[in-house]
Amino acid sequence: MHIIAVLNRDGGTLRTMDLDAFCAHAVATFARYGHQLECRTVAGAKVEAALREAATSEGVDAVMAGGGDGTISAAAAIAYETGMPLAVLPVGTMNLFARALKVPLVLDEALEALAAGAIGAVDIATANDRPFVHQFGVGIHARLVRIRENMSYGSRVGKMLASLRAIGAAAINPPQFDAEFHLPKGIEKRRVSGIAISNNPLGDGMIHADRLNTGMLGVYVAAAVSTSELLRLAMDVFMGTWRASPMVSEREIAEVTLHFPKRKRGARAVIDGELIKLDRSVTLRMHPAALKVVLPKVVLPAETA
Repeated sequence: MHIIAVLNRDGGTLRTMDLDAFCAHAVATFARYGHQLECRTVAGAKVEAALREAATSEGVDAVMAGGGDGTISAAAAIAYETGMPLAVLPVGTMNLFARALKVPLVLDEALEALAAGAIGAVDIATANDRPFVHQFGVGIHARLVRIRENMSYGSRVGKMLASLRAIGAAAINPPQFDAEFHLPKGIEKRRVSGIAISNNPLGDGMIHADRLNTGMLGVYVAAAVSTSELLRLAMDVFMGTWRASPMVSEREIAEVTLHFPKRKRGARAVIDGELIKLDRSVTLRMHPAALKVVLPKVVLPAETA
């Protein structure tokens, strides 16, 4: 296969790497499996254009994306639109989509697994037709992201610590708002503090999907909470015990429309880690097996000798 790798030199762990050396290693790794890999390192502001150019180039069989959540989300949206298979390189701070795809998180192992992998298909979701591979969130999640954006961190642990500080700030006055859930069986009206819609249900004790082929959205709703309840819920999330919390309800469904009758001006949602304007109504849909990806193959040490 001819594969173009687009690496965001301003994103994730790539910021501190010798990218020339890494690209040379990646090219050699893919060559051992009979693939031609072309590496393109670009600044963050030019990543989306570079991804689109790669995905629409003649003679290209797949695009590999390396960067943070924003880079991977943009790459998946372009892959979904163009039908170009996507390989996900885990160089972000959280790598949630890579984890869901079972890509090894150690870079050398990831390169081997992707080079040995095969093209397959996984589910992708949309929010008002905007694709997302991880999660759409309103309320608590959006407020946490907004607060965390004003903090600095350079690693996964740093991001988790920043999230803890953001939770402390958000807990002073937890968001509470009215939401309508338009479902096949009718409309449910609830007072909530947060709504999260995931591309496939989250795994047990996880904050990412365990598999990407159920054809269902995971819908998670946090009831209107007080300061102490929000802090307790945050602890449950970090401990992986949030499913047992009486403050959280969940369901699986292929499509749902959220309506916010009293949406405030300037309200925000978060989609794959990026803050966006919150529309008064948002329709979320699952698109089964609509995203072509390179599915990794775990390579044993003896196979690479």
